[in-house]
Amino acid sequence: MSLDFLLEIGTEEIPDWMIPAALTQLTKVDLLGATPRVDATPRRLVVRAEGLPERTPDSEQIVKGPPISAGDKAAEGFAKKQGADASALRKSGNYYELVKRVSGRPVRDILAETLPGAILGLQWPKTMYWTDRSGPRFIRPIRWLVALLGDQVIPIEIGGVRSGSVTRGHRILGADSIPVTVVTYERELRKNAVILAAHERRHKIEKEAAALGAKLDRDLVETLTYITEFPTAIKGDFDPAYLELPAEVLSMVMRHHQKYFTVEGPRGGLAPNFVAVMNTSGDPEGLVKHGNERVLKARFNDARFFWNVDQQKKLADRVDDLAHVTFQAKLGSYKEKTDRVVALVKELGGDANAQRAALLSKCDLTTEMVKEFTDLQGVVGGLYARAQGEPEPVWRAIYEHYKPLSMEDSIPSTPESQIVALADKLDTLRSCFSIGLIPTGSKDPFALRRAAQGVVKILVEAALEYRLDALAQGELYAFLLERVQYYFREVRGFKYDEVNAVLKAGVSTLKDVEDRLNHVARVRPTPDFEPLAASFKRINNILKQADFTHGVVYAGMLEDGPEKELYQAYSRLAAFGPLEEVAELRPYVDRFFDKVMVNAPDPKIRENRLSMLSDMLRKFSSIADFSEIVTSGDQTKS
Repeated sequence: MSLDFLLEIGTEEIPDWMIPAALTQLTKVDLLGATPRVDATPRRLVVRAEGLPERTPDSEQIVKGPPISAGDKAAEGFAKKQGADASALRKSGNYYELVKRVSGRPVRDILAETLPGAILGLQWPKTMYWTDRSGPRFIRPIRWLVALLGDQVIPIEIGGVRSGSVTRGHRILGADSIPVTVVTYERELRKNAVILAAHERRHKIEKEAAALGAKLDRDLVETLTYITEFPTAIKGDFDPAYLELPAEVLSMVMRHHQKYFTVEGPRGGLAPNFVAVMNTSGDPEGLVKHGNERVLKARFNDARFFWNVDQQKKLADRVDDLAHVTFQAKLGSYKEKTDRVVALVKELGGDANAQRAALLSKCDLTTEMVKEFTDLQGVVGGLYARAQGEPEPVWRAIYEHYKPLSMEDSIPSTPESQIVALADKLDTLRSCFSIGLIPTGSKDPFALRRAAQGVVKILVEAALEYRLDALAQGELYAFLLERVQYYFREVRGFKYDEVNAVLKAGVSTLKDVEDRLNHVARVRPTPDFEPLAASFKRINNILKQADFTHGVVYAGMLEDGPEKELYQAYSRLAAFGPLEEVAELRPYVDRFFDKVMVNAPDPKIRENRLSMLSDMLRKFSSIADFSEIVTSGDQTKS
């Protein structure tokens, strides 16, 4: 008989950003072959599964005994220790062994032993005690546990909390004690104002917020999904006078600090409204709406005050203040970083506007606005530069120099912005690597992986012609190359062997890498490509076996027919250039290997043929190392 399983870990509210990673871990809980399904709200982590057996099957276990040469007494002693008669032993090679029958166990008993360890084994960025220092640690205090296999409770205990069949509903709208079975669990939660499935909460947020005119933000939707159990959208208002502040400031306050959606006005700017998502069913008296409006008004007043105070001192007059803002203890201040970035912008060929932007790019770190709203750094600098009369290439480069913030984010939009952003990220990478601050595992306090991804994305998508080996050497070069591989595989969707083949052929500029990858990807679906790639592997193996690197091809020594035809074909194509034409070599290569003996008895002819194969391989290996291409039928024999 198969049974259904339910585990609910009831807690105080878990930080929203930690929940998805916890769910991923819970999908790996060992349920004796059954596939876990996971769900979560801020107050509960849930694992369910179907089709668990009532008990594990009986099995056999082979226990290795003493060597036969040890004699009968050793065998008898071994058998006695195993609770068996010596006659039950059998010989296997030079040893005795015993086949023991192991009775199956109730799955309920097995889960009672393993679940506490699985729960407490979840990895969190930080954990806490909630009983005393001798007790267990978890992300938040565990308040209740539901553990069921069929209609039976699985007996477990964590931190004094014993499992049962009683859950809790919504903190405000639901009951504190709700008896459930595996079958009724989700239905009873819904009766008590808990929408268990994240995709349902997400859909409810998107539908209701959009109906109220909200401009949906994917990251904010995800956050709200995991801070609510019964989300409900409401619309609020603010004084239109606040629209005199830049839209970026108002949006940052609403989205990132209050978790409100912005509302777009009829002309595309901000409307004097917001959409909030509350964790309850409604607001009939408008108390939640008015409360949110009061809080937002206070935050907007702060922003307006900071804006006005900061304008009393120009960015250019703040450059020296950066000497008092630490970048990193061993690397000095942001003034020193600024000097390095300006120098790097010059080295990269940046014009006067780019150099001016680099000089002013970090000055907003000394402003009251950024001290209060740290997520606005860069953006605030650009807005202040614009308000203070700096030309557009300057203020826009300051505004955009932190971009891209992720692989999904766009790169800076102008040449000045791109070169300042590139220089800033490169300086951070070079400086940190110079003092051994290299990311290891999950530790990356200076977000160096993100900086490296930004460098790669800018170089490729802006088609910049800087050589990668001129921008970075040693460990940093290898680190950037890993990001290059990731970008072209995971972001651009090239196959891993195509990326490996192109990179192994050499890296100059990333624009060149992109061009060669596009060539390989275009020609790969053609019917001749993979067989030709297999032939290149065969040529590579022939040259290795002959311990041959390169030599001069004497055209006059080539025999008429397949040999001379191959030479003429690859010479013509190598001069012509496009990789799409390379696949045309296949019939010539096939005829050559079918009709021509490479290892000819005459050493001069043999060397000339090896020279021709080496010459052909070298010419086309400048595009990609075709030996890296995975083919369905590699030809590896000469």
